[in-house]
Amino acid sequence: MITFDDIKFETHSMGMGVHGKVFFPNGYGLSIVRFNSPFGGGSYTSVDREDYEVGIIKGTEDNWGMCYETDLTDDVLARQSKEDINNIIKHIIRLPKDEND
Repeated sequence: MITFDDIKFETHSMGMGVHGKVFFPNGYGLSIVRFNSPFGGGSYTSVDREDYEVGIIKGTEDNWGMCYETDLTDDVLARQSKEDINNIIKHIIRLPKDEND
């Protein structure tokens, strides 16, 4: 099973920080970020903390978007630890594939 440690992170496009994505066979995935914007603000965490902001996504590496319609959440999940993210992964991979997609 995929865990947090399997996710590849790259430099975040909006400022100093990181962004990782992972996709699952059911069409869902996670976008995981931690960044500070040079213009102020950023994710619901920051690069000097050990937690992450997690968004549920749908699609593929080349064509994806945020998903706010799961039984887990209708928003992004702020201040998530690596352990929290592993639990989110377990939940997301169990979601049924959306046959309308």
